[in-house]
Amino acid sequence: LYNLPPQARPQVLGKLDLEGQPLLSPLGELRPSRIAPVLVRWLGPKLPALRLEEFLPQFCRAELLSNGADAVKRTPYFCSGCPHNTSTRVPEGSRALAGIGCHFMASWMKRDTVTLTQMGGEGVPWVAASRFSREKHVFQNLGDGTYYHSGSLAIRQAIAARANITYKILYNDAVAMTGGQPVDGKLSVPQILQQVLSEGAVEAVVVTDEPENYQGVTLPPGVAVHHRSELDMVQRRLREIPGVTVLVYDQTCAAEKRRRRKKNKPDKTVFPDPPRRMVINPAVCEGCGDCGVQSNCLSILPLETPLGRKRQIDQASCNKDYSCAEGFCPSFVSVIGGQLRKPAAAALELRQLEDMLAAYPLPPAYGFEKPFEMLVAGVGGTGVVTVGALVTMAAHLEGKGASTLDFMGFAQKGGAVMSHLRVARSPQALHQVRIDLQQADALLACDLVVAAMPDALATMRRGHTRVVANENETPTAEFTRDPDVDIRKDELLAKIMDAGGPALRLNAQQVAKGVLGDPIGANILMMGAAWQLGLVPVSLEALLRAIELNNVAVEMNKKAFMLGRLVAADEQAAARLAQPAKVVQFTPPASLEELVNFRAGWLTQYQDAAYAQQYRNAVAKVEAREVALEGAASKRAVSKAVARSLFKVMAYKDEYEVARLHTQTGFLEGLGEQFEGDFRVEYHLAPPLLARKKPGSDVPAKMRFGPWMRSAFRMLAPLKRLRGTAFDPFGYTHERRAERRLRSDYLALVDMLAAKLSAENRAAALKLAQVAESIRGYGHVKAANMARAQQETARLLEEFRQPRAESNAETKVVQLYR
Repeated sequence: LYNLPPQARPQVLGKLDLEGQPLLSPLGELRPSRIAPVLVRWLGPKLPALRLEEFLPQFCRAELLSNGADAVKRTPYFCSGCPHNTSTRVPEGSRALAGIGCHFMASWMKRDTVTLTQMGGEGVPWVAASRFSREKHVFQNLGDGTYYHSGSLAIRQAIAARANITYKILYNDAVAMTGGQPVDGKLSVPQILQQVLSEGAVEAVVVTDEPENYQGVTLPPGVAVHHRSELDMVQRRLREIPGVTVLVYDQTCAAEKRRRRKKNKPDKTVFPDPPRRMVINPAVCEGCGDCGVQSNCLSILPLETPLGRKRQIDQASCNKDYSCAEGFCPSFVSVIGGQLRKPAAAALELRQLEDMLAAYPLPPAYGFEKPFEMLVAGVGGTGVVTVGALVTMAAHLEGKGASTLDFMGFAQKGGAVMSHLRVARSPQALHQVRIDLQQADALLACDLVVAAMPDALATMRRGHTRVVANENETPTAEFTRDPDVDIRKDELLAKIMDAGGPALRLNAQQVAKGVLGDPIGANILMMGAAWQLGLVPVSLEALLRAIELNNVAVEMNKKAFMLGRLVAADEQAAARLAQPAKVVQFTPPASLEELVNFRAGWLTQYQDAAYAQQYRNAVAKVEAREVALEGAASKRAVSKAVARSLFKVMAYKDEYEVARLHTQTGFLEGLGEQFEGDFRVEYHLAPPLLARKKPGSDVPAKMRFGPWMRSAFRMLAPLKRLRGTAFDPFGYTHERRAERRLRSDYLALVDMLAAKLSAENRAAALKLAQVAESIRGYGHVKAANMARAQQETARLLEEFRQPRAESNAETKVVQLYR
């Protein structure tokens, strides 16, 4: 061919097209959706009879629905109870440098942690930069595995360079980021201390969650052991010492604790499992979020109640770190002894579930005209990858071809995980492992946030991809810092439904917990539901055998799978199994009357009927003004905001109210429903006259009080009649005076709204009425929220008095597509 004349010689194209431009991008993978447009452009004009352009839309990225959930992300985060939740904090005015390991995630947690270096390079950039900076000192995070690998060399160079730096060696007893392997070689805290001091570190200290473990342990002379509550004070002292200092933070990795505790046997304890669980009394909880700030823990979940969003502890994921109790709030109690009570349905045997399912038809077998493609989207550490492994093993057992491609990153750390599953009649029928654009036949949406990510939605095709969606609202990491964050469940579902086809929606965690007693089986339950709908193209026998070969919680996983099948076949039958399990579904009050009646009843118990009537009268004044302004069809938005906020400032939680809420609201009875066996309750409180200050802080430290405190509460609660009188011993504190002043100010605001509310200032009035809802918490937490609320109120008052003209332009609601 090359010897032919130029006019007769065929053109051979490769990297470049006829115009000399790149034929295919040199970046990324060569999948069909990237090759197809090129082939259509090249072959289409030459073979018009094939009408190739008609098939092209199936290989292109479809337009995706854009709405308020676009910004919701599933960011990898520290595990519940992770030592790094505490160890990576730095004092105000300092910053830390990151390194290789889980602790690197502190760099996106607003913890003044920056940069990244390779193993053995920790602190090296600072040695150079410090010569050109007015900054005197930094902290450098360094994992114990990295220290053994080459991190000790980094410390050695910093000592040689006479740098001012504190190395925080995070001794967690395992290389957790990659699965919990032990550190290569023997490494102990005394060995680390001896080495760094002998090589020239000026000072070394130990900070730990269990100082008692160091009793009888020989440490180098001068090394002090501190409780983790003293971390801030210790770091403030070390940063003032010239030269290289070392802080060894000793606390076992939370994920490793969980792994080891699972291996505990009645006759053998692999790792201690303390008989203590934290519980939050929702009536006492203010929903301020300080427990999340103190613990940074993902096991603290939102709890929607008639009085707003509160907090609850997810006992299934809690790793018993207990730092949440440091939140400045009297709602925390410890349950000592006893066990979590299993629902009655947990006694159901696998055979009984199989007998129930015998009444329902099996799904039709898939024909395999093409490979079946299923995307599994969920949260790292919950079994998403396990679902893929089970399906591919089942396909292998049947002689089918199967592949799985897992996108997981920080898979164990609560981040987004996607598993691309492709099953074909034979291995020869599979030519790629990734599900291409618009090619998914099914989506297993184990988590709505991950399933609504653009990469997941791009695999779906409208009207074709069938969806099994888990409606459980798993908070994102933002909830640890923002108490009001919302994952926008309805908008996430709208994005998924718009991109796909028919769907089954269920709350997998709720069903698994109600029947199995543990939400951990939720993803296997989802797989069972998908199988019953014909969306898992392997036989029942092969899939059950794959669960057996996996050899992890075999009986529970089989039951979860069968339960999922039952949900898909007969959702009502599955719901009946959970009875009499108590499931509280909160529904917001539909009317102002319902909202006011509930709160007036509460205020009667809080103080008396006259106090409740004062509340009713105040709300009624605003309602009368609003109805006069808008007519009988008014939605009473301002009145509802006043009803919520006025209740909050009138029912402030003083010592009498906390005592009442701990003894007269059914909380103790609820503990009896949640736990079984012999247990006792301890209270975490900071009494004004007894609590000492935290080390190096003006914040009172909480103390633990035994069951006798219940008797004290019962004696204190009836003394509410003293509230606000000259005989109220607590009423003279700064906090109580501020609360009474806030109540008076808000009642004055109500009078102003009732007199001056107009169409022009209505928007400002609504915001003004809502400000008090943000005043949550106790002590210094509430004081800070109160100060912010006062500033916002002052700004809104100006807007209320001088309203801006509102546009009368017609507002059109449109759906935006990306």
